[in-house]
Amino acid sequence: MADFSATVYQNEFLPEGGTDVNAIVTLTCTAAGTAADPGSDGAGGAGEIIIVDTSGSMGRTRLEAAKQAADAAIDQIADGTWFAVVAGTHQAYLAYPAVRTGTGMTVMDPARRYQAHQAVQQFRADGGTAMGTWLTLAARLFDSVRTPAGAPLVKRHAILLTDGENHNETPEQLSAAIAGVAGRFQCDCRGVGVDWQVAEVRRLAQALLGTVDIVPEPDQLRAEFAGLMQASMARGVAAADLRVWTPQGAQLLFVRQVSPSVEDLTARRTDVNALTGAYPTGSWGDESRDYHVAVRLSAKSLGQEQLAARVQLAVGPDVVAQGLVKARWSDDEGLTTRINAEVAHYTGQTELADAIQQGLAAKAAGDDATATTRLGRAVQLAEATGNAEATTRLRKVVDIDDPETGTVRLRRDVQKADEMALDTASTKTTRIR
Repeated sequence: MADFSATVYQNEFLPEGGTDVNAIVTLTCTAAGTAADPGSDGAGGAGEIIIVDTSGSMGRTRLEAAKQAADAAIDQIADGTWFAVVAGTHQAYLAYPAVRTGTGMTVMDPARRYQAHQAVQQFRADGGTAMGTWLTLAARLFDSVRTPAGAPLVKRHAILLTDGENHNETPEQLSAAIAGVAGRFQCDCRGVGVDWQVAEVRRLAQALLGTVDIVPEPDQLRAEFAGLMQASMARGVAAADLRVWTPQGAQLLFVRQVSPSVEDLTARRTDVNALTGAYPTGSWGDESRDYHVAVRLSAKSLGQEQLAARVQLAVGPDVVAQGLVKARWSDDEGLTTRINAEVAHYTGQTELADAIQQGLAAKAAGDDATATTRLGRAVQLAEATGNAEATTRLRKVVDIDDPETGTVRLRRDVQKADEMALDTASTKTTRIR
């Protein structure tokens, strides 16, 4: 069984009239097991779907690289795992297993691994791009499976590769498709080359609790897919929910994951009861994640104390870890003005993500003044929070004169791949030093 623990970082002291409480809750999982381990928390069954863009824009070079990447991912799927392979154009095709009705996935073993490799070799580049149809098919495939015990798949994960924009669906059709599959599986999304839209693919990944990244060159796809599937196979806890209780009359301002990446979970709440909301966190391996919880209370008299929030992690019906967020009202300025390092660090990291995305959007719109201001602020925040990766990526887009003040100049010789890499990495955070 996996072992979870929770640690709370905050300044619980509020001044007279103070109302807002901020806390970072670190949740850590150990002994998670693996996705295909029947003794792990994923005992209800694990499923993997590989979705490959086979539209005409892929061309020969990218498609051959995509085939190799799909093969590499197939090789990392553990025996005993349910799996399928989908080819995506302006429609979605079940490339493997070759079935028309009934269960649309099969259980991995050496013979089926070989057959899946053979199916991948039949991919041909043709047609358009309609990612909503790909996601909809994947959800139906996951739903079609019943384990030998008659239970549905508990752990559901997909990898999606695209090389272009979603031309063959309206934005409304894509939005409807995303809404229809949200909560039904997780999906890590990758774009190869520079002809796809980061914001568009990020929408998919965020809705499906996955990651988004650019693979600039086709020959990098194989290692990327192998790594994604290895990481998924290492997550033995199929799904967990973050539960946040707040007292009567309190306002929960937001719930955000802030490490390893920034993901706002606030709008994903489902009610457990009148005072408690549940927020999906997806599957877990041996790892730590940080969550920022902000609560607004009614001010109390000096010397009073109150429990501001109870933050729990639940696997199924079982609460496996808990942290308490507290509030105390004091007239001691030495206590009430103390800035908690963890809260300050992740507040800066969240602002950093926003500054990068706003700066790149302004640059794309031709608003150089706003782009310079926002990317300069990003440089300043990256320096202050010790995010060396963000600083390195920013240097490819701006010339940095003074990182501490955020004084920068837009570069004129920027590669599109570098801008896209900065955009996709904007939500990745560093842990406090």
